[in-house]
Amino acid sequence: MKSSRIVVSIDSSTTATKAIAWDAQGMALAEGRAAYPVHEPRPGWSEQDAEDWWAGACRALKDCLAQVDARSVEALAITHQRETFVPVDKGGAPIRNAILWNDERSRREVASLEQRYGRDDLHRLTGKPPSMTASISKLLWLVEHEPQVVARASRFLDVHAFLVQRLTGCYRTGLANADPLGVLDMQRRTWADDLIVDLGLRRSQFVDLVEPGALIGQISVSAASATGLPEGLPLFAGAGDGQCAGLGANVRGGGSAYLNLGTGIASGAFSQEYLCDRAFRTLIAPSGGGYYAEHILRGGVYTVAWFVERFAADLRQPGAAHSAEQMLEAAAAAVGPGAEGLMLLPYWNNVMNPYWDPLASGVVIGWRGVHGRAHFYRAILEGIAYEQRLVGDAIMAATGERFAAYTAMGGGSRSALWLQIMADVCGVPLVRATTSEVTCLGAGILAAVGAGWYADARAAAAGMARQAERYLPSPDTQRIYDRLYHDVYRTLFPTLQPAIDQLALLTHTLDEEAVITR
Repeated sequence: MKSSRIVVSIDSSTTATKAIAWDAQGMALAEGRAAYPVHEPRPGWSEQDAEDWWAGACRALKDCLAQVDARSVEALAITHQRETFVPVDKGGAPIRNAILWNDERSRREVASLEQRYGRDDLHRLTGKPPSMTASISKLLWLVEHEPQVVARASRFLDVHAFLVQRLTGCYRTGLANADPLGVLDMQRRTWADDLIVDLGLRRSQFVDLVEPGALIGQISVSAASATGLPEGLPLFAGAGDGQCAGLGANVRGGGSAYLNLGTGIASGAFSQEYLCDRAFRTLIAPSGGGYYAEHILRGGVYTVAWFVERFAADLRQPGAAHSAEQMLEAAAAAVGPGAEGLMLLPYWNNVMNPYWDPLASGVVIGWRGVHGRAHFYRAILEGIAYEQRLVGDAIMAATGERFAAYTAMGGGSRSALWLQIMADVCGVPLVRATTSEVTCLGAGILAAVGAGWYADARAAAAGMARQAERYLPSPDTQRIYDRLYHDVYRTLFPTLQPAIDQLALLTHTLDEEAVITR
């Protein structure tokens, strides 16, 4: 059994909870994991039993702590799936399933928010325009469709707040955990009271807030028994998974940026000042002051997985030397830049920034008889890279700082081809993070600061984050992509948007109220 000074972080994601023990150099000493399901009671709806978060945390922590000396744990912090929330009663028990970040039931509520508050005004206040991702549209959906739930709800808890309550008995959450809900006054760094009341909710239904990294409570007797954590262990406020990924990648200004190639893609850069721009959403940074300007593409690795499932399932053979993705990547690498004229808009799960269009859908243009699935696969990788350039260029313009490099992480970062395409399309070097658990490391960094190992989050990130291979743009390939991006990609969605939106309205029989007023 390993014995050393350690901190533990929890990552409560959409599909599982991980608990990892870290040392002061950012090395993972032990890990526990527990999976849980997502429920889809209706098409486009995405829900979860919040009790699964707690059960998953208990299992993951017990498995992790069985591999180390639990008495050596000095601090704990949590990161989690953002925007997901659950209403609870006075005893903290869920009164309905949690509504997840990727739930799509609130198209009409998005339009209603724009009409009531104005897209730009709400954006300036909360850092986020109305969208189906931010929780505010789903909170409004509950007000309009389940008023009995709203009336009965003692509190609405983000995932962090729910786990904090179970671990400490306190109803608190961190600013960097709460702000993705979309009902925070970002500049005042507190709840937007007037907005909450105007939505038909009660201010008392939202918990107390603390700054990222602040002490939020101690592990209770009952939680210690359930998890194996030491009683009285200090718990420090964490941050949402996107912000923790940025911290775990040591993104703290100076031209650094993060690129999380996960199911959805998140990328961003640090800004000391509060910025508001249609090209990105703004979130509170976990490093103690400042913000992240962040891009979200809801269909990232999800789109790749969709393609493999629908068009290349035959490549998944038991005992095969290579995975379907590896075989497709080799075939796509032989195609060359531009996919022989095939181009893709990667809006498989609508689009947030910069267009903020819940009716958007994916598009593939340029089909000819020469094209096969290798071209399609490469077009997916290139299309997501074009989109990254679109928003990355806008973030650089807003912050006034050129990215020196993206630190890449997530499942997609295992693809050398994709990282090279990203570098060539964006004209920015990419460096791969050494750990696949960068998000959980970000929470571990906050715990390390709380434990007193480092003076602040900046020092901790510098001491605990590591980088591996570097991918540099190829000048010849970059010139090809520059022409395709400037001459075609940048204008593709604005040109097709009216037809795409009308198609969505007609085929999904959506009410006219769902049409977004631009």
